[in-house]
Amino acid sequence: MQFEITKEYIDAIKVAIESGDETFIKDSFADIFPADTANVLYELSTDESIAVIQALDDDLAAEVISYVDPDTRKDFLKNFDSQKLATYLKYIDSDDAADIVNDLSIKEREEVISYLEKVNKQTANNVTELIRYESDVAGGIMAKELVKTNVNWTVKRCIDQIRIQAEKIERLYSVYVVDDEDRLLGIVSTKKLLLTPDTIPLKDIYEPDIVSVNSYEEVSQVAELIQKYDLEALPVINVQGRLVGRITVDDVFDVIKEKAEKDIQAMTGISESIEEDDSVWTLTRARLPWLIIGMMGGLLGAKFMGIFESSLVAVPAMAFFIPLITATGGNVGVQSSSLIVQSLAANYLLEDSLGKRLLKVLMVAALNGLIISLLVFGFNYILGQGAALGIVVSIALFSVILLASVLGTITPIILDRFGVNPALASGPFITTANDLLGLGVYFSVAHLLLG
Repeated sequence: MQFEITKEYIDAIKVAIESGDETFIKDSFADIFPADTANVLYELSTDESIAVIQALDDDLAAEVISYVDPDTRKDFLKNFDSQKLATYLKYIDSDDAADIVNDLSIKEREEVISYLEKVNKQTANNVTELIRYESDVAGGIMAKELVKTNVNWTVKRCIDQIRIQAEKIERLYSVYVVDDEDRLLGIVSTKKLLLTPDTIPLKDIYEPDIVSVNSYEEVSQVAELIQKYDLEALPVINVQGRLVGRITVDDVFDVIKEKAEKDIQAMTGISESIEEDDSVWTLTRARLPWLIIGMMGGLLGAKFMGIFESSLVAVPAMAFFIPLITATGGNVGVQSSSLIVQSLAANYLLEDSLGKRLLKVLMVAALNGLIISLLVFGFNYILGQGAALGIVVSIALFSVILLASVLGTITPIILDRFGVNPALASGPFITTANDLLGLGVYFSVAHLLLG
């Protein structure tokens, strides 16, 4: 059953912390998942959270810390000395341990690794290797814990080694087969090992066709491979082809979630990664740039209308349709750019040429534009606004829909080519651009048709 944090539960924990009842604290968290315990910490003060961690057994405390949000964890870890952190790190997977070490200053990092070498030298070596990688490549999210067997071993020896190696692994998905130089050759399932006679060598039963990824590949490529081939784990090799780690599906899920959050923030005009509980200045700094750009766009739009002030004076009814023109152009542009951003994320654009995609976009835009323009013309006719103004608004609306669709299609592609997050094209950027474009088209059509 899913754990639910209640006010009564939090109050009971706070009372136990105040009275120093560590037994109650330990019993309260004994039957819930570490991830849920981490969520409870968010409801407590820093001192209260430290008291909870110290009351728990070291192995459970280590797991809880690994589930704490990275931004929160960075400040939280400052309350523990390097020796205590090293004690916690020996209980968790190497990739999580490396993430925690990367949150520390260089001095603290060296101290923790030094203490870790004394309590668990293998973990220290794994962490030292993993922190070399950037966070946006396969090596940065892989774990060193895995089960590998030599191709020359028999099934019996392989099973014996699995029992030894699997003690340190939380989830055993696959058994990897390597040669004497640790180069990855293939994979063998545990089912096949159990059904094969003990004396049969692995080289006769392993599967050489295996999907792997290089340690320097981007995490987006890793996510694509796991999704495409429906994998639970993906082996990681270095440039020599040696097996250096594995990436599990839960690690990729975290990457996909983080990327989706960044894209959503970019689409809404937030320039950096933020959380709701960040400081006022941090939240302001992240939102302000695109708000200023939107303001500049609004000022340009006002200036643009000033150029055609004589048209508005001559035909005041034109002003009624300005919101319609700008809103429609913005909506069409955002729709088009959002579809392209999704295609770029899934690499679907590789299937169609740009010319073919633009032609399809124009056909869809023309059909939508024709229907909407006819509806607007009919609406004007019913209200007695005059045929001339109805024609101007309909033609302008049709033109704006076509241009906004093209702009919304090519802008994400251009941004992607220059290494800029294409999700920016689905936010204030495309809306502001289409507002100015719509006003220009509207007044130009009116000037041509109405003089």
